[in-house]
Amino acid sequence: MARDRFHQVVRTALERDGWEITHDPFRIKVGGVDMEIDLGAERLLAAERGEEKIAVEVKSFLVGTSAISEFHTALEQFINYRVALRQKEPQRLLYLAVPNLVYNSFFQLDFPASILQENAVRTVVYDIELAQIIQWKT
Repeated sequence: MARDRFHQVVRTALERDGWEITHDPFRIKVGGVDMEIDLGAERLLAAERGEEKIAVEVKSFLVGTSAISEFHTALEQFINYRVALRQKEPQRLLYLAVPNLVYNSFFQLDFPASILQENAVRTVVYDIELAQIIQWKT
């Protein structure tokens, strides 16, 4: 499976944010179908909360590509992966990782924003240049 251009940027950003990368990629098989989510990660939280586990699908939204086409692909993958995780690892939360420039422009338009809300898409926004997590949107 081909990795998104900013896969390593997001991996580095997650590690800097205190996450241990446990899977690269995170492979999951559900109903006879093999899938690969870009990253699996976990971190130990305060004793009363225990361990937090996530899976992250990285998207680059490169210049020169159709933003809406990339969005459709990302949303389809997100929905499929979320269903698979609910069946196999329901404690693991799925996030869609997107660059801050795309999040602050395209993702703020009425249509994409309403689709994200309607489908309860969790996002992690990253800065490409700094290899840093900017925000978590749940």
